Amino acid sequence: MSRQDGSDRTVSTDAVDDSTATLLHIDLDAFFASVELLDHPELVHRPVIVGHRSGRSVVTAANYVARRYGVNSAMPMALALRRCPAAVVLEPHMGRYKEYSDRVMRIFEEFTPLVEQLGIDEAFLDVAGARRLHGSPAEIGAKIRARVAAETGLTCSVGAASTKFVAKMASGRAKPDGLLVIPADDTLAFLHPLPVGALWGVGATTEQALLGQGLRQIGDLARTPLAVLQKCVGDASGRKLHELAWGRDPRVVTVEHEEKSVGHEVTFEYDVTDVARLRSELLRQSDAVAARLRRAGLVGRCVVLKLRYTDFSTVTRSRTLSEPTSVGRRIYEEVAASFEVLAASGIRVRLIGVRVEQLSDGDGSGAGLWDPDDDWRDAERAVDSVTARFGRGTLRPASLLDPDTPRTATPEQPRPGRLPFGDREPDRG
Repeated sequence: MSRQDGSDRTVSTDAVDDSTATLLHIDLDAFFASVELLDHPELVHRPVIVGHRSGRSVVTAANYVARRYGVNSAMPMALALRRCPAAVVLEPHMGRYKEYSDRVMRIFEEFTPLVEQLGIDEAFLDVAGARRLHGSPAEIGAKIRARVAAETGLTCSVGAASTKFVAKMASGRAKPDGLLVIPADDTLAFLHPLPVGALWGVGATTEQALLGQGLRQIGDLARTPLAVLQKCVGDASGRKLHELAWGRDPRVVTVEHEEKSVGHEVTFEYDVTDVARLRSELLRQSDAVAARLRRAGLVGRCVVLKLRYTDFSTVTRSRTLSEPTSVGRRIYEEVAASFEVLAASGIRVRLIGVRVEQLSDGDGSGAGLWDPDDDWRDAERAVDSVTARFGRGTLRPASLLDPDTPRTATPEQPRPGRLPFGDREPDRG
């Protein structure tokens, strides 16, 4: 049975003391699936999977009915449909998810300015300073849930605690559509009976290592000497898990979110062995990543190539630049160099991706007297201007054009490929 199917749902009673539980974690329930169901209310009580119905697609999201069959996000679609043959598959609409996410985050910000958005569908809120205006933490959580439901038609689950990680665990236990408050004095009583796999940061490998030592509950982990725990999972992980097992988490809600990387990737319908096609995809993704960096006013120093092979094994190769960049040509040249090494002995690729890390503010202009990327940078900025006026895909590299597409330009249409890069989002596999 899925661990995210709502079968272990726990919610608070009205009598709980919430005075110390001023950190909220709010998570929209089965967000992508719930947004799709707004247009398909007749499917609310049926198993629904969001994704592309194809052999190589993966599950983007599943509603709670489908999860009871063992369907989870990131699962191969073929496996999901074997587990739940009666599921209805709906195509994803990322633009709508972003729109609803923005609406929900604005609701959060009406209750407190201290909102730390974690992703498109969840956030931490510090409501300690909002109590005089909006009530106790539990009352604030209830009001937010009611506002979200009334204004968007979506449901969300709220965990309230004195630390961030306990609040997040509480919201998971409250799913779907619930509120769970964990007062500071009840933290260990809440944590210690839970399985070690429920602890934030424990993945499958770490869980197996802990179970191998006979550590089945978080309480077992808490009572294990730190040195023994570190020998089992490593010094850093052991110390972190020991602290969390005792409910210790000093982190505060951080409003400013620093983007750590910008990337694009695509999963192919069939394994690709054509090296030229893979190079073309790398060029397209390098273009898209560079455009996103420029829009955000960022540059990056580390360029990463990601490949997933037909057996689902995944490799990454990174190259560090002497100067950070937001130039698509530079990004492409670096990932292409890594790719050529991997492709030298033949290759069958299921997924390919480009990512830029070690981000900082800047325009990518070189610091030296002579910058070899100057011409490309100017050209790509010109493409940005055309894109802003005429839309994405107006200009793109000539090598990305379909061979049957005419390359002549009409008076109203700039010639495709005349400038080196255009700003296009990647296909979503």
